[in-house]
Amino acid sequence: MSKPIWSSPISLDELNRRCRNTLCDHLGIEFIEISDDSLSAQMPIDQRTKQPMGILHGGASCALAETVGSAAANYCVDQNVKVCVGLEINVNHLRPVNIGNVVGVARPIHLGKTTQVWEIKIYDDRKQLNAVSRLTMAVIDKK
Repeated sequence: MSKPIWSSPISLDELNRRCRNTLCDHLGIEFIEISDDSLSAQMPIDQRTKQPMGILHGGASCALAETVGSAAANYCVDQNVKVCVGLEINVNHLRPVNIGNVVGVARPIHLGKTTQVWEIKIYDDRKQLNAVSRLTMAVIDKK
């Protein structure tokens, strides 16, 4: 078994508490699983996250990817002295989905001293890959 990637203590309760009164809360994003090398969050497909054609909005997928990837990045640094902020994100939408929930699973590709790169895969309730995202984070000194 590999060593966990987390540098700061991490818990689902703390992650979900930090989301209160934010975009995450508005979109119904909830962190659901922490493993040694990944973080997962779930988002409902409903009136808040659908586009006019009745399918999951690409922007909602992007918000889920950035939420789970950014949270994961910040728990891979010493939060007393560093913070991770987004530099770039892209999302490839692979198949439409219109009911249920989607789950974003973030795993690191690169955990460097000044940058991190994360892959976030988004799955539907049938475990089919719905979208894939790459998120680049800057690791900066905390002010």
